[in-house]
Amino acid sequence: MDRRKSSHRDYHVLLKHLHYFGVEPLKLRAAAARIVSRVAGMPPDRARVTSRQLLLDFGIDTAEGLMLVEELVAEGLLEPRAEMPGVYGVAPQLAEIASARVVDPLPRERARQLVDEACTLAAQINADWARIPLIIDTIAPFGNYMSRDAQLAELSLGIVVRARPATRRAHWRMASKSDGANAIRTAYRGLNPFLKVRLVTDLQEVPRPFSVAFRAE
Repeated sequence: MDRRKSSHRDYHVLLKHLHYFGVEPLKLRAAAARIVSRVAGMPPDRARVTSRQLLLDFGIDTAEGLMLVEELVAEGLLEPRAEMPGVYGVAPQLAEIASARVVDPLPRERARQLVDEACTLAAQINADWARIPLIIDTIAPFGNYMSRDAQLAELSLGIVVRARPATRRAHWRMASKSDGANAIRTAYRGLNPFLKVRLVTDLQEVPRPFSVAFRAE
C-alpha cells in the first residue's frame, strides 16, 4: 500500500487515489469521525481514547492496528499520555480529517492552466477594479505545486497585494482595504475549488519554496 505522510499536517482534503497511513481515505475519515465523537464536548485535557477504542474505530486487527497508532502518534494526530499507558490525547487535526473532503486529484497540467488563469485575473483586477484600493503585486504558487507530483491535492497561491496608486483609483467612493481583500479572495476562490489563497503584503510571507508566476507592471 502507498503510505502518504504529510509534511504540512493539512488534512482538510484527502485524495481518492491515495492511502493515508495505509488506510483508504473514506475509511480514514469515517474512523476519525468516530474517534472525534468519543471526545466531543470534553475539555482538551480529558479528550483521550484508549488503544482498544482506536482499534475498534479503525476496524483493524491488533498487530496492524498498533502500527497504525504508532504512525498517528508520529504524525502528531494522537498524543500518548506517559502516566496512562495505552491512552492517547486526541489532537485537533483528527477533527480536520473527520470533516475532510475526499476528492479526485488535480492533474498538474490543469494546475498550470489555473496558474495562468490566476495571472490573467490579477491583470484584470489591477486594470479594472478601480474601486478596490489594492492591486496584486505578485502571484507565487507554493506547496504541492512545487513538488514533482503528477496529481495534486490543491493549488496554493500566495497573492501579494499593495496599495493602488492614487492616479489609478476611482473618482467615486472607494471600498475599504478589508472589503477589497475579501473581494480578491472571493474572485480567486471562484476560479476553482482546488485553489487555496493566502493574501499577504510581502513576498517573504509566502511559504518556501515558491515560484513567481506574475508581477505587476
